[in-house]
Amino acid sequence: MLLSSDWKDYELLGASNGEKLERWGDIYLLRPDPQIIWNQGDLSKDYRIHAHYHRSNQGGGHWENKKEIPLRWTVKYKDLTFCIKQMGFKHTGLFPEQAVNWDYMREKIEKSNRPIKVLNLFGYTGGASVACLKAGASVVHVDSSRGMVDWCKENVIASNLEDRPIRYIVDDVVKFVKREIRRGNKYDAIIMDPPSYGRGANKEVWNIEKDLSPLLDLCVEVLSDKPLFVLINSYTTGLSCKVLENLLNLSVAKKFSGIVSSGEVGLPITNSNLVLPCGIYGRFESCE
Repeated sequence: MLLSSDWKDYELLGASNGEKLERWGDIYLLRPDPQIIWNQGDLSKDYRIHAHYHRSNQGGGHWENKKEIPLRWTVKYKDLTFCIKQMGFKHTGLFPEQAVNWDYMREKIEKSNRPIKVLNLFGYTGGASVACLKAGASVVHVDSSRGMVDWCKENVIASNLEDRPIRYIVDDVVKFVKREIRRGNKYDAIIMDPPSYGRGANKEVWNIEKDLSPLLDLCVEVLSDKPLFVLINSYTTGLSCKVLENLLNLSVAKKFSGIVSSGEVGLPITNSNLVLPCGIYGRFESCE
């Protein structure tokens, strides 16, 4: 398992009974997490908590703000800055466990010694896009939600990268990739964080079980002659990292020479030997 352990502005302070206590800068949040099935006491009694997200039996939930909390604040990871907000469904706009992948992407780009063009599909609020821009790549950031694309712009500006080469695209990712094939555009690296289910900009339905493999086949057609890496992240319950590895072997690795690997990402829990598993990844990477 790859651990994101280099944070200073984020900390996983505790995990118990389906909830995690986190520090985001100076703000303390208590949020649900289905992986936490062990009991280490009632975290909700911690006096530091600014906000507690309560999940509803009918689906969704709501934030209970216990202290005054800003509508928006920022956290830093190394030399990157991200905007944080309370979202309607327990999220904050950033997945801190992905920092280990940001480090990986930056290292690959910086060591490549050539111009790198990155395609970030299902780009969300742009953590990976910001990391790749900082490393010197040009980026095309694609998401079906205009709100998420606007949030990515905020993160790019917060990290003082607004002068770097990035295109923001609000579109269904499958339709966009098909258009890029027709245009003959090529990319040296592709990142994707596909949801389990979702809807595109024009209500296109996405189902990871039937749509991820065809999307990967399309992505092979927009890769350059010497692709640097292809990275897939997933939070889909029940999906093994080996599945992502198999998909990459059956698509990207059939055409290009490189190494395919997979695994989990996680977060260490402060003052504990416990680790919270936070998702899976699959990687294809060149040997350069």
